[in-house]
Amino acid sequence: MTNSAPLIDVLVADDERPALDELVHLLRTDARVGEILTASSGAQALRLMSERMVRIAFLDIHMPGLTGMELARALLTLAEPPAVVFVTADEARAVEAFELRAADYLLKPVRLERLRQSIDRVVELGDSAAPGDDEVLPVTVGSVVRFVRRSDVRWVRAQGDYSRLHTGGGSRQSGAGPEETGHLVRIPISELEARWADAGFLRIHRSSLVRISAVTEARLSGSEPTVSIGTISLPVSRRLVPAVRDALLRGEVAG
Repeated sequence: MTNSAPLIDVLVADDERPALDELVHLLRTDARVGEILTASSGAQALRLMSERMVRIAFLDIHMPGLTGMELARALLTLAEPPAVVFVTADEARAVEAFELRAADYLLKPVRLERLRQSIDRVVELGDSAAPGDDEVLPVTVGSVVRFVRRSDVRWVRAQGDYSRLHTGGGSRQSGAGPEETGHLVRIPISELEARWADAGFLRIHRSSLVRISAVTEARLSGSEPTVSIGTISLPVSRRLVPAVRDALLRGEVAG
């Protein structure tokens, strides 16, 4: 951060006063944070946000009346919605948070280092794309919720009603079994295909979706057309070869 960087105004909404005060205290230790608005209910937070724009809204999920989830949906209707960070003791709502395109999901009690990482994420997303352009997907690894950015995903493999997100080229071939690495999310690949088409992702096979800019090699002639992402070779459905070829010819292949 440079001295000329604007301060980040935030909103904190929590009906439990000790939790609200503690989060405000932690936020004040971050030199990047400017004005901090506070609300003890979802309805109060919505009123504040209709009058005053902030960059990040830290929302408790379980509040009487308008819940954090309902508040987040309402904030999405604003002309310039803030990045939403849920702050909760409830580990089970990460998938719903993903559907609302939350920037992060913090578990109480909040650690200072983790809070700063959350602000880092919002800042980085703002520097690289317009607000909301880069989806953040929560994935569960054991008892830990981690977040994967869409921009880090290189290809996706269908796995029933789930999808496995791959963020690296890896070394396994396309016929790899269920032991292959990747982040499993409960979203059908057809839904990701529709949502990510404008972000440069293309369906190449009933079981595969790729980020075209991650493709390093294409062999689209012959009886077994494929594209490569690093050392991974993925089959291309013959009926999709024309669409894949057109996408590659538009100059989107990784150099």
